[in-house]
Amino acid sequence: MRTSAAMSFVRELVATTNLESLRALAKRRILRRALSGRDLISIGLGTMIGGGIYTTIGTAVKGAGPAVIISYLLAALTSFFAALCYAELGSMVPIAGSAYTYAYATLGKLVAWIIGFALIFEYGISAAPVAQQFSAAIQEVLKDVGLGVPAAVQTSNLVMHGAWWQFWQWDLGHSQFDLIAALFILALSVLLSIGIRESATMNNIFVVLKIGALLVFIGAGALLFHPINFAHFAPMGWGGLKPFGGMADFSSSAQPYGIVAIGAFVFFSYIGFDTATTTAEECKVPQRDIPTGVIGSLAIGTLLYCATAIVLVGALAWNKVPVKDPLVAALAPLHVPWVGWVVTVGVLAGTTSVTLASLLGQSRIFYVMARDKMLPRAVAYVHPRFRTPIFTTMLTGIAVAILALIMPLVQLLNLVNIGTLVAFSVVCAGVIYLRVKRPEIPRPFKVPFVPLFPILGIVLSMFLAVFGLSTLTWEWFIGALIIGLIFFFSYGFWRSKPEEIRPVEEPEALLE
Repeated sequence: MRTSAAMSFVRELVATTNLESLRALAKRRILRRALSGRDLISIGLGTMIGGGIYTTIGTAVKGAGPAVIISYLLAALTSFFAALCYAELGSMVPIAGSAYTYAYATLGKLVAWIIGFALIFEYGISAAPVAQQFSAAIQEVLKDVGLGVPAAVQTSNLVMHGAWWQFWQWDLGHSQFDLIAALFILALSVLLSIGIRESATMNNIFVVLKIGALLVFIGAGALLFHPINFAHFAPMGWGGLKPFGGMADFSSSAQPYGIVAIGAFVFFSYIGFDTATTTAEECKVPQRDIPTGVIGSLAIGTLLYCATAIVLVGALAWNKVPVKDPLVAALAPLHVPWVGWVVTVGVLAGTTSVTLASLLGQSRIFYVMARDKMLPRAVAYVHPRFRTPIFTTMLTGIAVAILALIMPLVQLLNLVNIGTLVAFSVVCAGVIYLRVKRPEIPRPFKVPFVPLFPILGIVLSMFLAVFGLSTLTWEWFIGALIIGLIFFFSYGFWRSKPEEIRPVEEPEALLE
């Protein structure tokens, strides 16, 4: 009897959604289908290009020297193998939810929950530090025109005398709060609630602005290029290359060093190309648009990152690159003020589009998890007029706004990276599994050289996660995951039934 119960429990853990049902669900027009492949490239670039390249490249150059180019290529190669796997699964199962949906369809309920939880780090948490970067940039602009922001609401710094869960030991009187970042997130959440087409149009405008700013930097910086700056190419080498040795801690003084640790650090810049897959149910032709969006945004982003890094180090010796405003500092010898302002506009546009796309991705993942009853189905309600999942959008915005309000930026970046690397590994594993288990399913896009390419994606993702990130990062991630699993076994495990997955279309469905 006990053996039978145990077997039933295990079967429930590995229960998968029916691929045919998902493909049929994809044909339903629950959400508004308004996005093209070009829009998805823009959404991918909207998440990729912004907080990473504009504000973390200074730290990256300090930690790797001119070899930061290799760090960017290492992160890009890892992302490339994962992107191919995202493109195959996204074209097969054009359903919102990204890696969570693919895991549920291939590896089962438990793995799907773990990935859905990991994606909170990739999308939800990542929007908070980028919003803080927007806040810092806009405050610099206000300062230049003679306006200031009270010190208490300039930046986030929650003072705690005990552990984070000991609320009674939070010293709110001596804490600081990033009010601009929080209000910024709430405003973008309202925009996302109004409509996907309106949000995509605004995102497209911001993407043009920030890519234009990078192109201006590359063109202007090329005038200051000095090949001698690349003479000592890898002053820090590959780094310590010991497990969990990427960074000592989360403090602002912690400096990652070496090509591998910086590869894990700048991986934050590549997060976002897979955002295209979260909008699968809003694409006009998802089988074509998803591969175009995923691979196109990664290719364009990688090219811009490497070109920017080469020009930055060529224009300014690596040991003189400042952590703050490195692109503006590199162009200072030109004595052309408008160029600096163009870069500033790029920072503002970049951080805006990244935050917008991250919030979009997270709200769509929550929408699908709620539709699957992993979360309460009420949050999957689609607004009858705007045709957007308004509850998940606003709940996501409020939660991320609180994070941006109180949590320092440096404590969030590595958590974002580890969640994404775990998700990438599972997506690559899903491709291998389906090729063996369901080879007959039509695949509009196919990963070449299976299983080699997916295996390389898994190996490189785990390599960066283990050798590029710290023990403390893993401890925080595992601790948060345990809390998530408690919720899963208390709610989603019992309520989610893969065979019953269907859209939440009518208000009365929320009462089930």
